[in-house]
Amino acid sequence: MTERDHWFEDLADHLGSAYDRYAHTKGTVQEVDHIVAVLGLQPGERVLDVGCGTGRHAHELARRGIEVHGVDISQRFIDLARLGPSSDERTPQMEGVRSSQATFERRDARAMTFDGEFDAVVCLCQGAFGMMTADGEDAAVVAGMARALRPGGRLALSAFNAYFAVKYHDDAEFDAATGVSHEVTEIRSETGESRSVDLWTGCYTPRELRMLLTSHDFVVDSIASVEPGAYGSAPATVEPPEYLVTARRR
Repeated sequence: MTERDHWFEDLADHLGSAYDRYAHTKGTVQEVDHIVAVLGLQPGERVLDVGCGTGRHAHELARRGIEVHGVDISQRFIDLARLGPSSDERTPQMEGVRSSQATFERRDARAMTFDGEFDAVVCLCQGAFGMMTADGEDAAVVAGMARALRPGGRLALSAFNAYFAVKYHDDAEFDAATGVSHEVTEIRSETGESRSVDLWTGCYTPRELRMLLTSHDFVVDSIASVEPGAYGSAPATVEPPEYLVTARRR
């Protein structure tokens, strides 16, 4: 494995803990509330968080007694995840999180080797899935998640809505041939330093998500219309920025 395996790593290095200042990260508790309910997660179960970022979902799951292992391609984000919620973000409920309940490692989601070790997998907010732009890379992520699950294990996966990208995302260019949206945006570091960066996001229709997951030994239970901080069970439409898929390994 090379020191830099993905375009996202330089972006994460620049953002550091400032990543958690962005609006799309502020709905963690609501998102985890829904994921726990829809997947039926119980204390003591083991969950793999793919593309865990700074660990916000993993730590919230751990607070509820769930054993979580987070993987991310960014060493900078993994280092932050291991530190736990920062002092300005820590809530009284988070004080009970034991470090042993949430563990983290740098790992490329395209080359995971877990084998039936987890009761559930979560991959949220374009965590690894959807950040891969080459043909077959998202499929490799899905295959790795399927292998990581025990038979009957559950999956919660979010993906950017291709319809939304075409209809509303005026600041980005959507490549219809690849389903990839590209935009140039400004991000700020922890110290306020601004940098212009390229963002690439793989976008999907519900049919594409269902076909991809079914081809990798999943049974799709639902595809819902969601947005950050507002996870729920609304039917899939063209309007929301994201879809949330729940599925089970055969």
